[in-house]
Amino acid sequence: MKVYHHNERFTLECGRVLPQLDIAYHTFGTLSEQKDNVIWVCHALTANSDVADWWPHTVEKGRFLDPERYFIICANIIGSHYGSTGPLSVNPAMGIKYHNTFPPISVRDVVNAHRLLAAHLGITRVKALIGSSIGGFQALEWLIADPDFAEKAVLIATSAKATPWVIAFNESQRMAIKCDPTFGRKSDDAGACGMRCARSIALLSYRGAPAYNATQAEVDEPNKVSDFRASSYQRYQGDKLVARFNAYSYYRLTELIDSHNVGRGRGGVERALASIKASVAVVAITSDILYPVSELETIYRNIPNASMHLISSEFGHDGFLIEHEKLNEIISKYLSI
Repeated sequence: MKVYHHNERFTLECGRVLPQLDIAYHTFGTLSEQKDNVIWVCHALTANSDVADWWPHTVEKGRFLDPERYFIICANIIGSHYGSTGPLSVNPAMGIKYHNTFPPISVRDVVNAHRLLAAHLGITRVKALIGSSIGGFQALEWLIADPDFAEKAVLIATSAKATPWVIAFNESQRMAIKCDPTFGRKSDDAGACGMRCARSIALLSYRGAPAYNATQAEVDEPNKVSDFRASSYQRYQGDKLVARFNAYSYYRLTELIDSHNVGRGRGGVERALASIKASVAVVAITSDILYPVSELETIYRNIPNASMHLISSEFGHDGFLIEHEKLNEIISKYLSI
């Protein structure tokens, strides 16, 4: 992991200012002499800049993020827990960590920060922007903010604007976090129990009934009355997140999702999408209840040069992490055109 330190004030969309900015990032492969082989990956909610770590079988030879062909860049979003400026960073104006005083951030703030990193790296144009889920939020925002930055883009399981359905899931998670009496304390592990419950709520939206019924059924014990697999799975996943993430970051990032709207201040979603110059591949997952096919169809219909692709999967929104073979077939073909 590398870190770009931007030693200047960074004004957020909410009007508040970060005195300075750190952006953690990973690169894979070798930058060509002409700088024409760059693929910029925008990561999802609790992922990090190490794409090979969280997106299985993508950063490999023969895959769509082949490091022998492309120079892959992924930057950690601000507000996150993995190296970029966030709630566990020290506020230089106060000399102590931000914790619950870290300001609200938006997708536009994330993209503006990453545009600073791109300028620092001397990257003025990329072969492709690729983003799944809130990574897709970032890619869309970037395509609109700087229409000449990307030749192509791949938008997977995402949307152009947060829906009431998505916002309701996020508010339920924040309610769970705020029920934890430790939330609000100046402590790195504050709100951990609340975040464990929040993750359990989120998982329902990531998978949906078909995936749970297929993977968590009591196959060998039909008469069981307690200690169900589905129950232990929810606890296990909550514990996993608590071990690797921070509740203040999680809280702020759910708010970031809620405020996502590429049409804000641009005359609406349709007008904003129509301004995109890049060729765009839109990829929807048939069983995704968080960002259903209709959301991706809206993006597809309103971008001038777009193609639509469907992945049949029972794994819901998490299909973008699991269906790497199907994704590779679609994206590799698209990048080779």
